[in-house]
Amino acid sequence: MGVDLIFRIAAIGILVTVLNQLLIRSGREEQAMMTTLAGLIVVLLIIVREIAALFDTVKTIFRLN
Repeated sequence: MGVDLIFRIAAIGILVTVLNQLLIRSGREEQAMMTTLAGLIVVLLIIVREIAALFDTVKTIFRLN
């Protein structure tokens, strides 16, 4: 889970960076900014999902359900 998560986030970062640079060079700064924001939201959603899974695991371990 850990290394896979890091690779997924890194891949999103690389993709967003490439798209951002292509859009900026073609004069589409607003689309570049929206691409960056979309990438950030995707990464945040992945992290929130992982944190929720962690809390579920902790609840199960300590029988807090």
